[in-house]
Amino acid sequence: MHQHVSAVLAAANRKKMTFEVIRHILWYIVYAAVAVVLLFPVAFMITKSLMTGTEAASLPVRFWPENPTFENYKLMFTENNYLRYACNTLIIVVFNMIAIPFAASVVAYGFAKTKFAGKNVLFVAMLSTIMLPSMVVQIPQFAMFSAFGWINTYYPMTIPNLFGGGAMNVFLLRQFMRGIPNELDNAAKIDGANAFQRYLLITLPLCVPILIYVMITVFNTYWSDFFGPLMYLKTESKYTLAIGIFRDSIQNSSVQKVPVRMAAGVFMTILPAILFFVFQKQLIEGVTVGSIKG
Repeated sequence: MHQHVSAVLAAANRKKMTFEVIRHILWYIVYAAVAVVLLFPVAFMITKSLMTGTEAASLPVRFWPENPTFENYKLMFTENNYLRYACNTLIIVVFNMIAIPFAASVVAYGFAKTKFAGKNVLFVAMLSTIMLPSMVVQIPQFAMFSAFGWINTYYPMTIPNLFGGGAMNVFLLRQFMRGIPNELDNAAKIDGANAFQRYLLITLPLCVPILIYVMITVFNTYWSDFFGPLMYLKTESKYTLAIGIFRDSIQNSSVQKVPVRMAAGVFMTILPAILFFVFQKQLIEGVTVGSIKG
């Protein structure tokens, strides 16, 4: 009787294991199918950037160049002035990658580690700005920046970010800082450190994971920003890469230039992709640890 029961249990376990294996295989097939769908446009853009203009315009559509060439990447920087646009973009991106994490962390430290009257009310008021659609504030902002004389400058895309760059950045940093033991801050206070010293020397070094997350997010936001430069930049010499590609596609719609524009698209994609793969661990850690500690 005991052997019969054991045999039945063993058969049930084998059946369960077989079911689990099949389930995992099916899920992997689904994941692979989704990955193919998502990666196909990127792969198609890369192959088009390696074609000649004639190949790119040929019918039926070609998915692979007969003789791959990198000439389009050379033309992108020599004939289309994209190198200048890339430098303009980097000016905005680098400024914001420094200004936003620093300013947001200062504000977050005040909400997380200091006590003052009305702190919770101010924090809720700040968070409520997340609910405002960006389209609602674009016209008032444009009118204000126009009155400041900031049109056709990089100021509208940089100076306002000295105040934190948005409530979400402050929220993420504040949640992370709340998970840092107050004993560290109190010990530094007993040793005579003022509030800024405690922020700079104690709290900020412990926030590296979430700071990296904010910096990468800022890079992706302003590297590919389209509407901001479109609204405020009027002179071609000040265009960012996104606007430069857009203007070039309008002014020169020849199908012979399609591979050059595809090369520009690859160039815009490659830096965010590199940053993601290099800092993938820190990005995941920044989000998960920040949410858990909050």
